[in-house]
Amino acid sequence: MADLYADEDVPRPLVEHLRALGHDVLTALEDRQANQSIPDSDVLARATSLGRPVLTHNRKDFKRLHAATSAHAGIVSCTRDDANPEALAARIDGALAANPDIAGQHIRVNKPA
Repeated sequence: MADLYADEDVPRPLVEHLRALGHDVLTALEDRQANQSIPDSDVLARATSLGRPVLTHNRKDFKRLHAATSAHAGIVSCTRDDANPEALAARIDGALAANPDIAGQHIRVNKPA
């Protein structure tokens, strides 16, 4: 199971479903890093300093950050429009199982067609 760092745009139900699947998810709110307009680059740096991949819905900005450097603990970006957090958690879990060494990678989890 993965240790993840959920940025502040990740909804609580998704966090809870990932935790139920055995993942250790630290949220930006729990880390006292929420509601402060912290730049995404700093969120990525914070997660990396903790050795945790970032979990985010902010696909565009984190794609750009990954293109600038792969010196991070990993990025998991997922669709925001998925109304079923349990199904999304299962897809994230599957993507992490398929990529156990996520450091330096950007994994995209898409909504099924």
